Amino acid sequence: MKTTTSNKLLMVFAFLVLSIFIASCGNKLPYESKSQASQLESSQQLKKFSSAEEIETYLKQGAVESGTKQYYGGNGGIRTMMATDSAPSMAKSSAESSVSSGGSSSDYSSTNVQVAGVDEADFVKNDGKYIYVITQNKLVITDAYPAENAKIVSETKLESNPRNMLVNKDRLIIFSDDNDESLKIYQYDFVPRPSYEPTTHVYVYDISDRKNPKLAKDYEIDGYYYESRMIGDYVYFISTKNVYYGGPIILPMIRESSKIVARPDVYYFDNPEENYNFNTVASFNVFDDNAKVNAKTFMMGYTGTLYVSEKNMYIAYQKNPPYRYWQMHDEDRFYQVVVPLLPSDVRSKINGAKNDASLSPSEKWDKISSAMEDMYNQIDESAKQDLIEKIETGVEEYETRLQVEQRKTIIHRIGIDNGAIEYGAKGEVPGYLLNQFSMDENDGNLRVATTFEIWAQKPVLYNNVFVLNEGMETIGKLEAIAPDERIYSTRFMGDRLYMVTFKRIDPLFVIDLSNPTNPEVLGELKIPGYSDYLHPYDETHIIGIGKETDSNEWGGISTKGLKFALFDVSDVKNPKPIDTYVIGESGTESEALRDHKAFLFDKEKNLLVIPVSEVKGKPTYDSRLGYYRQKLWQGAYVFTLNENGFEVRGKITHNEGDEQQDWYWYGSPNSVRRSLFMDNTLYTVSLGKIKANNLDDVSEITTVKLPYEKPQDYPYPVPYMAKGSEGVAVASSGSAVAVE
Repeated sequence: MKTTTSNKLLMVFAFLVLSIFIASCGNKLPYESKSQASQLESSQQLKKFSSAEEIETYLKQGAVESGTKQYYGGNGGIRTMMATDSAPSMAKSSAESSVSSGGSSSDYSSTNVQVAGVDEADFVKNDGKYIYVITQNKLVITDAYPAENAKIVSETKLESNPRNMLVNKDRLIIFSDDNDESLKIYQYDFVPRPSYEPTTHVYVYDISDRKNPKLAKDYEIDGYYYESRMIGDYVYFISTKNVYYGGPIILPMIRESSKIVARPDVYYFDNPEENYNFNTVASFNVFDDNAKVNAKTFMMGYTGTLYVSEKNMYIAYQKNPPYRYWQMHDEDRFYQVVVPLLPSDVRSKINGAKNDASLSPSEKWDKISSAMEDMYNQIDESAKQDLIEKIETGVEEYETRLQVEQRKTIIHRIGIDNGAIEYGAKGEVPGYLLNQFSMDENDGNLRVATTFEIWAQKPVLYNNVFVLNEGMETIGKLEAIAPDERIYSTRFMGDRLYMVTFKRIDPLFVIDLSNPTNPEVLGELKIPGYSDYLHPYDETHIIGIGKETDSNEWGGISTKGLKFALFDVSDVKNPKPIDTYVIGESGTESEALRDHKAFLFDKEKNLLVIPVSEVKGKPTYDSRLGYYRQKLWQGAYVFTLNENGFEVRGKITHNEGDEQQDWYWYGSPNSVRRSLFMDNTLYTVSLGKIKANNLDDVSEITTVKLPYEKPQDYPYPVPYMAKGSEGVAVASSGSAVAVE
């Protein structure tokens, strides 16, 4: 048989199209006419494991079905190898804390949270008189009011790695990561051997005497600390633990002062996942010293996003099917897309080989590949090209449909009520979430905003809004919003959603959700830049904080300084900008862009305070050092904000002396990270200091130095890298590297 060069090239292409199918044969899969991937579909019903052995059996069965070998993993969980109402509560708080001494403020700010009545843990808290700060491994309590007499009243050394805390009257709760080292006798072993497991410690302190906090409870839960909330007197938190395979499976346990007090039941869905986590949801009453921790464990995919309302906890993560799922779909693709496009005689030969039980997988492929070779050598060049183009089109359409099915977010609803934890339902929505503000509960329905993206020959990118009922069934949807753009920020307020997308300009969408079954876009505003975080000013105005942008010389878009914007949305069909304010050069940042708890706003005081790392001036070349340097100012901008816009009231920095003028570093202990107020005093907090300033003119009242110790193993802070306007990546310390 004579084979031309052109024929050889076409045959090579054909083999490339079918290469994944060859790998499938190599794994000795039986050929079936129906979709083999359907074998991995699940009932999606909630089930409960009865023992660790049952979990191990389940994982082994999943390993067989997915064609993988699972082994004992590190932080990656089950690893594999191929085997062949939502208005925010930044509102002021009345002085309800039972502080031991008088003289507390009558008006003070609280942590900026997503849902009113649902407190979120942070490393800074206050109760109108005392400021509580976690700095390194210490809990520092400062008697901060009145500011003129501010002083530290106690320092408490904390064990392990404290993350954040909650405060409720005379109780303070600290969440901390630790690694539990213990001796265990593994199955059929004969001596105790060291075992290291991540654990979450929850320390409950009695702070009725702020000068002498006393540890009242020490709860320890297996797994890494994930997140927590407090509703009334009940604390809810989640720990996540990788499900290891390759040794005895150790189920999550809850200990109090090293004594096991609970072994939560483990629930799961028979939904194939490439990786599994034990997600333990626990709760307790902060004032009931005799109450036990209530907890349930759910084995599911990696925890990604948490949203908590007063009645429900929603855990969301990206759907991630196991490898074998894709492999089966590749085989399906061959029989569903490629084979039907081939001549009838070739189809007969392929199906005959497929259904011949006497042949091994390699022998079947020999017959199939021979039939394909004969076909390509017998038809003319034009027919070959037409056939290949049809196959390409069919394969692309098939893979697009497959990606549409797989680009989904799984959301679990878990009911919470006075410490009780009850699983509710599970749902799925196309696309992925940006952050916790992508979800919101209203009148029993969950509203979700997602970005949907497909990486294909013709990429697809757009955004959606879905409404799910209590059973997590989709009852309303609005799809394909802002094609070729992605979500940068969202904010649900009552019956409306404000959503910012971005590609070259910043479209602010106003979306009506008053009819849950029929969401619709009411209006749209397009301006340069984008907002990473949206915050309500009032019912008809929205504050945005993000970045300014501008066209560059290469025809693209360059990111500029930190941008503040105030939008008027009283006319929902025609939202309009009221005012904008831009700080610094390219590379200027704020922690508030990534963490809403760094955002301080009070409408009655016309007050907005934001931590800022401001890149100043143009990069200048330092011939002595051999690189570009650019100055950075770090501190807090204090704005007067009303319906007319922004006015800088003053600036506060914790740096001293030359630090205020020279190059500095991101990660400095003097970087302002939080702000709060008590009556007419503004407090700014870094890891190294608390500064008190007058709210009227921002004049300094006093400074309290916190007991920050420079880490011995990190003698130099990490430089903050920013892209300068001259095409260099500029470190705020002054160092710089060229941008490729």
